[in-house]
Amino acid sequence: MFDVDKWQEILTSLGKQKLRTGLTAFGVFWGIFMLVILLGFGTGFGTKIEKIFGDAKSVVIFWPSNTTQLSFEGLSKGRAIKFTQEDVDAIRQSIASVNLVDGKNNLGNFGAAQYIVYGKESGSFSVSGTHAGWEPFEFIRMIEGRFINPLDEKEKRKIAVIGTRVKEVLFKNGVNPIGESINVGGVKFKVVGIYKSNEPDGAQEANGKIFLPNETLRQAFNQMDAFHVLFFSPKPGFNAFDMERDVKKLLYERKKIHPDDTGVIGGFNMEQNYQMNRGLVDGVLGFSWMVAIGTIIAGVIGVGNIMLVVVKERTREIGLRKAMGATPTNISLMIIHESLMITFIAGYAGLTAGVLLLEGIRALLIKLGQGEGLFASPYIDIKIALMALSVLVLTGVLAALLPAAKAASVNPITALQDE
Repeated sequence: MFDVDKWQEILTSLGKQKLRTGLTAFGVFWGIFMLVILLGFGTGFGTKIEKIFGDAKSVVIFWPSNTTQLSFEGLSKGRAIKFTQEDVDAIRQSIASVNLVDGKNNLGNFGAAQYIVYGKESGSFSVSGTHAGWEPFEFIRMIEGRFINPLDEKEKRKIAVIGTRVKEVLFKNGVNPIGESINVGGVKFKVVGIYKSNEPDGAQEANGKIFLPNETLRQAFNQMDAFHVLFFSPKPGFNAFDMERDVKKLLYERKKIHPDDTGVIGGFNMEQNYQMNRGLVDGVLGFSWMVAIGTIIAGVIGVGNIMLVVVKERTREIGLRKAMGATPTNISLMIIHESLMITFIAGYAGLTAGVLLLEGIRALLIKLGQGEGLFASPYIDIKIALMALSVLVLTGVLAALLPAAKAASVNPITALQDE
């Protein structure tokens, strides 16, 4: 049963030394406040990383990077390597760990900018092929219209998806790009969608691309003989690095490349990049906990010290209580309750202030147009809030253990003689 008189007595006792109590409580307040702020930014950073990588976190990309430097099986060195549809089919049939595999083409070497025209407007933008459902692999999200669909690929439709930067340059005076046609290398393509990059800060380069159905690009620009790059990803439960090794081994065998000729096929494993960023997130969160817990411990020590002073100052009162029948347990609980009162009120205030500050920062960044940055979405979820409250209760009890034990051990006869 809740004893109102007991808690009023505790508040009266703490209120007798307002400055001392306030300074002590501030240590706990600051520890929880720092915990919320640091974890809020760390968690927001982690969420942004997961959003950026999405389903592409385990994608591996291969491309022909050089001619063969070693002769092999009667074939001379200096051979150029090409990836074909037969290679895609062989990977799909032979490598059990592969979930998705397909080829991709670009206009120009390594996706160099192409001259694009719409009416009297023009600009230079990267043009590449892609496939239905590949928004995660291109690190984009649709904001108007639609993305490429399977029928576009099957019928080799001349349609295009453009970035927001392309829209700004080519379609001025409020012209809606959807349904309009742009000239790409002398071929007309109808715009069916507009995307925005998921990459940090929405860089102009990332938003300055044009995507075409890959089969349309290959046919329209005479690239049916080969793919520029191969994309593949592992099935759930399989390791991207093992898959990469197996696919490269198969390609070396199919292309009759010497095993020691390591520079022929270039590659990029997104899993490695993802793990590096994930490790950075874990480091930020770990550092946040370390700093915040260190601050909280300092606050706990402060609370413990102040409670020791309280016990010393109230020695006669404690002795009188024991002489009137109060048990050591009653005395210990009195001190623990006072400590909990300080830590809970101060900690809850720190938690509330931290959450409000995070929400204020997030709203301000969105208002300033900076809502896409890596640290632009700080937040605290319910699990972390409950964990922080648990830390509060624990610190309150820990701070009171020594003072409570000292209070419980007070000899009433000696205490009543204390001046």
